[in-house]
Amino acid sequence: MKRLRNTFQRRLNRWLQWIWRQEGTAGQRARGLAAGVFCGCFPFFGFQTLLGIGLASLVRGNHLLAAAGTWISNPFTYVPLFWFNYRLGALILGEGAGWPGLNNLNQELLATAGWDVMSRLLLGSSLTGTVFGGLSWWLTLHCLQPKRTGSPNPHRRERGQR
Repeated sequence: MKRLRNTFQRRLNRWLQWIWRQEGTAGQRARGLAAGVFCGCFPFFGFQTLLGIGLASLVRGNHLLAAAGTWISNPFTYVPLFWFNYRLGALILGEGAGWPGLNNLNQELLATAGWDVMSRLLLGSSLTGTVFGGLSWWLTLHCLQPKRTGSPNPHRRERGQR
């Protein structure tokens, strides 16, 4: 277990160093990563990277980090992420018609079920993307901002003063 934790910690440190070396200010890097994470939460396979880079352009974020951020959804996380997004949307909008089953399958029912599923999935994806994107922005900005050490405390006495 300790070996696994050390491996994870080394990889996390390398990833943070890679982010640190990217172009732009800390704000631009954070906005780019957040844009990518937001777009990565949507089920637009093959277009998430393009959408992430486009959104990063709108918010003046780093494009490379936006592309990297879309990998929040990858072959290992597709099913749990999109299932969670669908369940979140269904919690807010209600279950809807759901899947009609193979016996009752016709074009009208399929269109209704398709919209019921997609509306819930897109709503859940929007909410999840907003939360994860906001968290990634805040965490990245917090990690990349230089520590401020020049602001003196007005209530602190200098040496030699009484």
